[in-house]
Amino acid sequence: MYRMRLFFVVVLLVGLTAVVTAGKNRSVPTTLSEESASCVECHEDDMPGLVKEWRWSRHYGADVGCYECHAADPADPDAFEHNGYSIAIIVSPKDCARCHENEFIEFQKSHHADAGKILGSLDNVLGEVVEGPAAAVNGCKQCHGSVVQVAEDGRLDPFTWPNSGMGRINPDGSKGSCAACHSRHSFDAALARQPENCGKCHLGPDHPQKEIYEESKHGIAYYANVDRMNLGSPSWIVGVDYSAAPTCATCHMSATRNLPLTHDVGDRISWTLRPAISQKVDAAAIKAGKEVKDWQSRRRDMKNVCSNCHTSGYVDNFYTQYGVAVDLYNNKFAVPATEIYNKIRSGGLISADITFDDEIEWTYFYLWHHEGRRARMGAAMFAPDYTQWHGFYEVADRFYMEFLPQAREVVEHGRAAGGQLAQAASEVEALIEATLAMDEHKWFSGDEPEAVKEARRKAAEEFRKRYAD
Repeated sequence: MYRMRLFFVVVLLVGLTAVVTAGKNRSVPTTLSEESASCVECHEDDMPGLVKEWRWSRHYGADVGCYECHAADPADPDAFEHNGYSIAIIVSPKDCARCHENEFIEFQKSHHADAGKILGSLDNVLGEVVEGPAAAVNGCKQCHGSVVQVAEDGRLDPFTWPNSGMGRINPDGSKGSCAACHSRHSFDAALARQPENCGKCHLGPDHPQKEIYEESKHGIAYYANVDRMNLGSPSWIVGVDYSAAPTCATCHMSATRNLPLTHDVGDRISWTLRPAISQKVDAAAIKAGKEVKDWQSRRRDMKNVCSNCHTSGYVDNFYTQYGVAVDLYNNKFAVPATEIYNKIRSGGLISADITFDDEIEWTYFYLWHHEGRRARMGAAMFAPDYTQWHGFYEVADRFYMEFLPQAREVVEHGRAAGGQLAQAASEVEALIEATLAMDEHKWFSGDEPEAVKEARRKAAEEFRKRYAD
């Protein structure tokens, strides 16, 4: 009996060993094209890591190999002959569209697809001019994307490639890089669904979504329950395939029971928090006469995501809190500061043709581009510390202690110069005084009603008594 059991154990172990070995050394599918089989034959030895990742992919299971993606028309600007085949190194979204047409269409209309069009933006001026071109090549363009250039000898220009920036402009004219989220060559959906994937670009002082997410209850729940997230699910529907926590993809892209997956990451966003003054996401398009999905429909779809875990009252109250935070930023700080700053520039009180050569230009930039974004994004994603100490506190400090004093200094210089500059200085000074006359700023000027001051003094005294022991 013992020998019989031992025999079956040995047979089982041998069988398992064979299965494991076969899994590690899977052969090329018998239906794989002759061209791709030829590619694998060489690259299996030269680039084994790449081939192993491809073997892990769903592409492998569908017999989609190297040639199916890298094949190029000899007339393509980046095409070159390689072992008898015309191929291109870059697999562009247009190439992926041969199988993933709907995803291509959705992505091409997204804000992500236009991320490479940063030439002339203040961020690009900082990278290309103030810091230097190498900073932009290795920094800005690795997220935003470069305009990939093909040199005369057919090689890809090293100043524009390698690059997997989200808004990369490809030699075939298409925008974007699918590999920005679906890292080659496994193209694993589980990777694209994790917050760290988005965190490659969405982090740091001006758009700290990754840090905000990690601070939020959503992020805390995710990291505590990542093993319950079922990230490899083919459908990955919130409330059906997983429920432990949402990720960036859950809210902005992935399917619900009522919504399909979308590759337009802005499809469910109702506010745009990027510019100096927040506005509804469809405002610019409407002003330009374009027809787009309105912000109300976008918010309705986002609420649909929220409803899988939260009551309608909870969701509605969140949007109320979020809205008043955006209004506070806009009305108390952003609109007055922008009006003052624009009048300073248009009045010739600082140089209008050179950016970042005057101190107040840096101050205004920090106010909206860094602190202002952190305050708004923190409120949008349940991160109280980013909303307060990294956000509104720093907005207020920058506004009262730096921006306004610097604006007054500009006024003094303009008044001393006389002529048209003196007139512009008077207009700026009037804007400053009108700002400080607003109810929101009367605490600073000391013009609050006495009853308000007394209530604050009383509250302060009660606080001191409470902690006197």
